[in-house]
Amino acid sequence: MRLTSPKIEHSHPPVKHGKVGVLLVNLGTPGATDYTSMRRYLKEFLMDKRVIEWPRIAWYPILFGIVLNTRPGKVGKAYETIWNKEKNESFLRTYTRSQAELMAEALKDHANVIVDWAMRYGQPSIASRMEYLQKAGCERILVFPLYPQYAAATTATVNDKAFETLLKMRWQPALRTVPPYHDDPAYIDALAVSIEKHLATLDWQPEKVLTSFHGIPKSYFEKGDPYYCQCQKTARLLRERLGWSSDRLVVTFQSRFGPEEWLQPYTGKTVEKLAQEGVKRIAVLNPGFVSDCLETLEEIAEEAADSFLHNGGEKFAHIPCLNDSPEGMKVLEKIVRRELSGWVNPKAP
Repeated sequence: MRLTSPKIEHSHPPVKHGKVGVLLVNLGTPGATDYTSMRRYLKEFLMDKRVIEWPRIAWYPILFGIVLNTRPGKVGKAYETIWNKEKNESFLRTYTRSQAELMAEALKDHANVIVDWAMRYGQPSIASRMEYLQKAGCERILVFPLYPQYAAATTATVNDKAFETLLKMRWQPALRTVPPYHDDPAYIDALAVSIEKHLATLDWQPEKVLTSFHGIPKSYFEKGDPYYCQCQKTARLLRERLGWSSDRLVVTFQSRFGPEEWLQPYTGKTVEKLAQEGVKRIAVLNPGFVSDCLETLEEIAEEAADSFLHNGGEKFAHIPCLNDSPEGMKVLEKIVRRELSGWVNPKAP
C-alpha cells in the first residue's frame, strides 16, 4: 500500500545520506585582537555556567560591571604578542584547522567520513558545523572535545553544546562523544617523544621539567570533577615512560582567574620559587593543551620565562604542544578510529 502520494514525494527536497561526521572541537578563539572582538569572545566564554559556577545574581554584576569593561583590552594586548600575523588569526585556530585537514587525509580510506572542526566559543560554532555535517549527509557524528583530561568546564561544555544543537534539529543524526584519553599509551608516548626531541635540541639539560596543566577552582574538584586526578595520572605515566623521578617531573597548574583558591601548586609561584632556591635551568610543557595558544605561548613561553630569569634562573625552555605534529596526529587518529568502531570498518592507523 502506498503511504505517500506522488505529489508529496515530488515536493520533498533531495536528502544526502550515508555519511559519518567527525567534528574536532577546541576551546575557542577571538576573531581579532581589538576590544570589540575580545569582549564578544570573553562574554560568551565567561557566561558559560560550566566555566563560572557562581550564582548569576552574584556573578553578572561583576562580569558586566567590571570584567567585560577591563579585560578585553588587556587580553587583546596579550593575544597581539602571539597572534599568527601571516594568517591574521590565533594559532589555536591555525592548528585546529590543520588537525582537521590532516585527519581528513588520514581517514581518506573511509570515503563516507567527513571531518570538520569547530570552537566551543567563537567561530566556527559547534552548532553551525553540526548543521553543515547533517546537511552533507552525516547520519552519525562523532564529537571530539580536544582535551586529554576531562573537566566539566571543558569537555562537558562541548558535549552540552552539541546535544543542545540536537534539540533544534527535526532530523537528528546519531551522536557519539569522545571520552578523555589522559592515560592512553599513544598519548603518553607522544608526550615523551616531544620532550625527548625538544631537549635534544638544547645545549643544556633542565634540572626540573614542569608539566603545567590549566587549573580549575579547588571547589570544582571537591564537587567531584575528575580533572586533578587525571592530570596526576598523566604525569605519573609520563614519568614512568621517561624513567624520571617525581622530583624531576613536577606537576603544576596555571591560568587562575578570580579570588577563589584553584588547584595547586601554581605554575607562576613554582617557577619563581625554583629560581629563588637556586635552580638555574628548567623546561615547561603543557600536556593538557592539544594546541599552543595564549595560555602556552604568552603565559608560559613569555611570562613564566621572564619570571624565572628575573628571579635568578639562567635557562628556560618551553616545550611546544603536540599541535599538528606527526606524533600528535597519530594520537588523534588512533582515538578517532577507535571511537568510530561499528560506524566504519576498522583499520589500524
